[in-house]
Amino acid sequence: MARLEQIAALVLAAGLAIPSYWLFWTMAGGGGYDRRSPQKIPLTQEKPLEKLPSRVPTSPHEL
Repeated sequence: MARLEQIAALVLAAGLAIPSYWLFWTMAGGGGYDRRSPQKIPLTQEKPLEKLPSRVPTSPHEL
């Protein structure tokens, strides 16, 4: 009887793990089925130092 319980536990674990693993990879875009092309990410614009505030306010009264 203990052997039957072990087999049932393995079948149940596999039955829960396989769909979970499959759903994770499909939602994450993994698995190699649908390769994504690299996206061009625009570089952020740097601000010159003259445009930055010279002092950061430290209290609400200074705003």
